[in-house]
Amino acid sequence: MSVKNKTIEEGPDEKIDSTLRPQAWGDYIGQEKIKRNVKIIIDAAKKRKEAPDHLLFYGNAGLGKTSLAYLIAKELGSDIRVTSGPAIERIGDLAALLTSLSEGDVIFIDEIHRICKTIEEYLYSAIEDFKMNIVMGKGPMAKTLEIDLPKFTLIGATTRAGLLSSPLHSRFGGVYQLNFYKQEELERILQRSADILGIKIKSEALSFLARSSRFTPRIANNLLKRVRDFAEIEGEGIVTEKIVKSSLSFLEIDEKGLGPSDRNLLEIMIKKFQGGPVGIKSLAAAAAEEEETILNLYEPYLMQLGMIERTSQGRIAAKSAYNHLKIKWEKDSQSYLI
Repeated sequence: MSVKNKTIEEGPDEKIDSTLRPQAWGDYIGQEKIKRNVKIIIDAAKKRKEAPDHLLFYGNAGLGKTSLAYLIAKELGSDIRVTSGPAIERIGDLAALLTSLSEGDVIFIDEIHRICKTIEEYLYSAIEDFKMNIVMGKGPMAKTLEIDLPKFTLIGATTRAGLLSSPLHSRFGGVYQLNFYKQEELERILQRSADILGIKIKSEALSFLARSSRFTPRIANNLLKRVRDFAEIEGEGIVTEKIVKSSLSFLEIDEKGLGPSDRNLLEIMIKKFQGGPVGIKSLAAAAAEEEETILNLYEPYLMQLGMIERTSQGRIAAKSAYNHLKIKWEKDSQSYLI
């Protein structure tokens, strides 16, 4: 398997991330049901000597959508072409990508919900009939050029499945939601990453780091790399629970994995909006954050912790949010006391 059309040059951290990426199904920890389903699709397609159905993975950033795409290509013994929705700006970009394919190749489009509508319409025939119809010229002199494409598999990834149009969504043969990870799964991921990077880490440090990783492997690995730096300077290269706690404190990450922006969002909900309900537009304006950032980065984890509840009237700060911020909760009046 080779990777082509990677448009962003990798820096040191990206190269480390590539090293930590699972290289086989056994290395991919978690998402067991999805792995079983996808493996059946792949094995059946290989038996029929066909390209597998197009697949769509959705869920929060950092849960392993890209890693699954690489593993699928490797399992098929195919090349993988990597791009993103915003990178396909013109019809020519899509045509160049599709016409460079070989039989059985995999295309991975990250942030597929951000493909513009015009491009999307050209994509329909490509993924359904493996043909691309390009209109040449304008008016009565216009001609349609039909290009035959090799059989390929499209893998789309998105954090906002609801923003995909119904026609595009329906053209994927398999649609799977990646869920947040369990504590023990994150510990296994962290141990594997530590072994690859040659990091000595104590079991209690591993557990504490997993609890602070927002149920997300990418965040777990990023924290591990930062903690390693502290361990080399302050702990003789060994990651202990004390080193983890001091490192996270320096990074302003608390024992629940909340950073300054998370805590600020909760404080605004409680103090400015009396705990809610508050609409996303008002909350974003008060927090000086983009709506997309709140929806994709902060809210899913805070909801998993049970600190935010979504209602038809807006967001509400739950009692656990008051407790975490050490703010007294008054159920009847929804007031707060420091």
